[in-house]
Amino acid sequence: MSGDVLDRVRETCAEVAQRARSVRIDAARVPALAAELAGAPPLPSHLDPAHQDLGSAEATLAYVVTLDAINFGSGFFPYLAKRSGLSGYFTVAVGLRERFGRKGPWSAEELRGLRAADCAETFGQDLRVPEAAELMGLFARALADLGTFLASGYGGRFAGPVEEASGSAARLVGILDRMPFYRDVSRYGELAVPFYKRAQLTAADLAAAFRGEGMGRFHDLERLTLFADNLVPHVLRREGVLGYDAALARRIDAGEPIPSGSPEEVEIRACAVHAVELCVAEIARRGGGATAQTLDYALWNRGQRPEFKAHPRHRTRSIYY
Repeated sequence: MSGDVLDRVRETCAEVAQRARSVRIDAARVPALAAELAGAPPLPSHLDPAHQDLGSAEATLAYVVTLDAINFGSGFFPYLAKRSGLSGYFTVAVGLRERFGRKGPWSAEELRGLRAADCAETFGQDLRVPEAAELMGLFARALADLGTFLASGYGGRFAGPVEEASGSAARLVGILDRMPFYRDVSRYGELAVPFYKRAQLTAADLAAAFRGEGMGRFHDLERLTLFADNLVPHVLRREGVLGYDAALARRIDAGEPIPSGSPEEVEIRACAVHAVELCVAEIARRGGGATAQTLDYALWNRGQRPEFKAHPRHRTRSIYY
């Protein structure tokens, strides 16, 4: 194993893709998808609340860091009360933004004191729904961890970890890994397979929110990998790039939860990461330029379309995505 954390994500995901038994990459489908993605116009990032200015650098930074601390729970989203026309992610992101608009950011000390009921109030959830109650409890733990992390290491300053990263997205990933809910590493046989979806996404969201300046300036941003979740693999499956064996396909299509850290779940995420790397390489071979991050955005936004939402994606109750 060589290089830094981002190299390790790529190398181990490639190894899992080679060994995988339940998930396969159809390499013959990669060139067509790569050509389509390369020719698609870039989508405006300002539609994502995480990419919007909140009126001051301090508030914007606090919002991005706080949101990405709880940017997980897609396996619980079918049970959440969602705002009209909004997905689970956008319901959470808009609820947090409105809270910031009314009262400003939570301080580190306030974060440490949050409970499930506070999160339910902020995000409009009913604690009588068991799945929603479980997710609100996980949100409260994640936010309390963030408060402790900021208070103990950075004097409560949201800028502290970003300043420590010194303009390196890879370094920021390693810093955020000090919090348990960011430790997105799975076992696959003897392999430790890092994904670090939310830690990587934090760097990308900061770069978008600050337009690549100040707290959003990272010299190695182009080295980020796919932010491995459950939506991009679903899009890749619908596009024919990922294929699942019959047993796994039946379980997903029936809405059966796929356990976090199971071989099948690791294979889905790892094969998606590697498939996007193959698309990046194919675009480069054709003389174009793309990064895993730009392809992630394109595929994630494609997944918002009705024809993709009409089919089940894998559901995993995870603190990582």
